[in-house]
Amino acid sequence: MRTVVIGGGVIGLTSAYELALRGHDVTVIEAERCGSGASHGNAAKIAIAESTPVPAPGVLLQGIRWMLSPDSPLSIRPSLAPGYLRFLLRMAAHCNTRDFAVGLDLLLRLGEDANDLFDEYQRQGIDFEMHDRGVLLAFATRERFDEHCESLPAFEAAGHHPRCLHDDEVYEAEPALSERIRHGLFFPDDRQLEPDSLTAGLLAKLSAFGVDVREGTRIGRFVRTGDTVTAVVTTDAEVIGADSFVIAAGVPSGALAAEIGEKIPICSGKGYSIDYAPAPIELKTSLTLEDARVAVTPLNGMLRLAGTMEFGSRDDRVNDTRVGAIRRSAQEAFRDWGDGSGEQNPWAGSRPMAPDGLPVIGRLASVTNVFINSGHSMLGLTLAPGSARLLAGLMTDGRPTLSEELLTRISPSRF
Repeated sequence: MRTVVIGGGVIGLTSAYELALRGHDVTVIEAERCGSGASHGNAAKIAIAESTPVPAPGVLLQGIRWMLSPDSPLSIRPSLAPGYLRFLLRMAAHCNTRDFAVGLDLLLRLGEDANDLFDEYQRQGIDFEMHDRGVLLAFATRERFDEHCESLPAFEAAGHHPRCLHDDEVYEAEPALSERIRHGLFFPDDRQLEPDSLTAGLLAKLSAFGVDVREGTRIGRFVRTGDTVTAVVTTDAEVIGADSFVIAAGVPSGALAAEIGEKIPICSGKGYSIDYAPAPIELKTSLTLEDARVAVTPLNGMLRLAGTMEFGSRDDRVNDTRVGAIRRSAQEAFRDWGDGSGEQNPWAGSRPMAPDGLPVIGRLASVTNVFINSGHSMLGLTLAPGSARLLAGLMTDGRPTLSEELLTRISPSRF
């Protein structure tokens, strides 16, 4: 079966890989460069401990309160664009305890095999940098610690049992922390993964499988006959025919689906990251500075800080104020941070968000042979292998890795 995968980020490349494993003749079409965007600038970790939906009780109200604070962790830019307002209203409807609990359960199930699947990738000859240092969720206040602990029963039910740490126990887990950090939750199973190395490893493996990867190629339109798409036409007027198609293009996935007549609300949640090479401090573990919502990820020869969720941005320009807030969080959290020597140019990029905070995976309703794999928010790296395997199962042997009930929750038809 000939299959076109639209999108060369981590979701698109893992989807292409799983389909190629099952005998599909795959072509990957990427508008820019494979692995650019959020697949490059993410927090560089398999974040099981933070597999929570963005829409949480009170999150939009907090965002509104922070609208006048230019360096807040969550930013909701005012806009009268109808699509944006509809997205925020739909998101607000999911900011409740029940939907948060349902979403958390689903995300934990979708990511439960992430470590095993990445181990399997390496056994299959995909070469990339990965570490198993766990993650320490670090809190300056008892209030934030107690608030976070309210969701621990869901993690424990899924088999994730963090260690609760206070005062000296926190510093034993991570001696580099300042005395400002008083509480912590240590999840031992979280890993760190350098995303550019994963992109390179997947591309090398896809090349060995004979997958045709076309970078710098944009989709102009779909060719449709009845309820079947027969080809895509690039902006250079090249016609690429196939038996099936996968839309895995991140934020543009919604617009691509709209070309087929499907309304799938996917909005940009802009994030930032800063790399330090060499790292200004040495860490025992990966961390998330929970009060500032900043991830701190040690990798070979470097350290990455990542944070911020910004709704309403129309470009990927770097906001110096937000970068300054991320930088300041490290200065306050680590005792020997100093001037943060080794800082590289900051990055900003768009992550694909659905209003309920859940991925969008499955076949489009109006056509028989077009599927979507998008909307993974801040969990693209974590959920990529599980999402790709799920999609490949739906498209080939019809044996999905999730129950029908859970499939309904992530189906594009839910909108």
